[in-house]
Amino acid sequence: MTARLTFHGAAECVTGSCMLLEAAGKRILIDCGMFQGPKTLKALNYEPFPFSPASLDAVLLTHAHIDHSGLLPKLVKAGFRGPIFTTRGSRDLCEVMLADSAGIQESEVRHLNRRNAQRGLGPVEPIYTSRDVDQTMRLFERVKFGEPTPIIGGMQATWWPAGHLLGAASIQVQVGEGAEGLNLLFSGDLGSGRQPFLPYPDGPAGVDHVILESTYGDRERIDLELVARRRALAEELRQARAAGGPLLLPTFAVGRAQELILDLLAVMEAEPELATDIFLDSPLAIEATEVFLRRGWNPDTGENPFEPLRQATRLHHLIRPQESDRLERLSGWHIILAGSGMCDAGRIRRHLKRLLWRKEVTVLMTGFMVAGTLGRMLVEGRSAVRIQGEEVRVGARIRNLDCYSGHGDATDLVAWLKARSPVGGTVLLDHGEPGALAAMTTRLVEEGYRPVTALLDQSYLLTRTSAEPLPSTGARLAPGQATRPDWHNDRSAFLVALNERLQALPNDAARARLVERLSRALEPER
Repeated sequence: MTARLTFHGAAECVTGSCMLLEAAGKRILIDCGMFQGPKTLKALNYEPFPFSPASLDAVLLTHAHIDHSGLLPKLVKAGFRGPIFTTRGSRDLCEVMLADSAGIQESEVRHLNRRNAQRGLGPVEPIYTSRDVDQTMRLFERVKFGEPTPIIGGMQATWWPAGHLLGAASIQVQVGEGAEGLNLLFSGDLGSGRQPFLPYPDGPAGVDHVILESTYGDRERIDLELVARRRALAEELRQARAAGGPLLLPTFAVGRAQELILDLLAVMEAEPELATDIFLDSPLAIEATEVFLRRGWNPDTGENPFEPLRQATRLHHLIRPQESDRLERLSGWHIILAGSGMCDAGRIRRHLKRLLWRKEVTVLMTGFMVAGTLGRMLVEGRSAVRIQGEEVRVGARIRNLDCYSGHGDATDLVAWLKARSPVGGTVLLDHGEPGALAAMTTRLVEEGYRPVTALLDQSYLLTRTSAEPLPSTGARLAPGQATRPDWHNDRSAFLVALNERLQALPNDAARARLVERLSRALEPER
């Protein structure tokens, strides 16, 4: 038995998870995620799929985060009509997340088309609409953890807890039976096993190949137990309060927001002097909270840890844009949580535009930032950034508390893999930036594994013991392009640097000479 596995996303980058498995005359997709990061990478969301959606027999979904599920409605819009298998928690989260994604696209396209009309440009269309989401949700079929599920033909799949998010799973796919069959394990996104709100990552042992995420493959992350984590958060709150202004928390709406609010409430109860109003400015996070209250039962602890969110009197939900606008009137100590976590979309951009320049403000990051995103630029220490076409100076305190990430670090990933051993074939590494992939490769070689770094749009022929690259028909991006800052990032940095240089010059004459020199560089070559 052989199979063909092609990586159409999350290869040399951490978004756009999408793998096509072809075996026994069947074609199934594992994940169908949206690309995030530099505009060159996000542009792939608008291009046709590099395969025929109508030819697919099924989709297996690891979890609901938009970089794993976000293009499912586009898949359906393009002709896919098969089942989408996933857990109950992932299905319920997808219902709110995909609807929110479609709403954002429809709204942003309306604004863009008005601007395009003013510029004499033609209209554009959203990647998909709410109608496409409705049709997509009708294709979902729920599975239970640990129970083998027949997929199509001679394939069956089993979902195992991944400890990353409510409903998140690693997926074992078995093709054929006995000595002639193939046994594959797709890790999905793996948690550390030390998150108090999630089950411990699990999975089968003795598989042929493992497809392993590598988000933190190059680092040991601060992953604190609950008490220590809340102690670290309390210290950040004390410093933010002492600075005299609000604390702004860019947050992922699903999972991260709910955990942060629980910890904020616990810290405020333990230290009343830090207590203040918490504004959750994210309709998606508000809807997702209802899913956590309904589905958040943790079998490892025997309880739903999100129950305190029901009676949180200090927590204020802001649904309508007008409610968000009223926060401009506030001053002094208060806390705002808004999406998105990487600061590249959502209401967080409006808050950053009005607060980022103020020295009394604190911005606290709590997760992984993709290369090329606004969040990554802030963490890297930029003195000024461009937000929605406007230059904003960074006067606020930028802090980073990495213990809230839902991803396990390098040690966690290796420990999870060892528990799956023996691995008869290879470990295909995906969902990582180049540095993380290289570091994880070194670790795995030292442990005796045979790692292979997955490349975008590259196919591999799988036998029970090998994964051989097949001749490539051409990747949509050049090697390394997915994580390099693109010309859009370069342009923003150039404009910021230009303004700084102009302001530093002694007089208008010097400024005019600089503008003249740059203008000559724009003249077409003869």
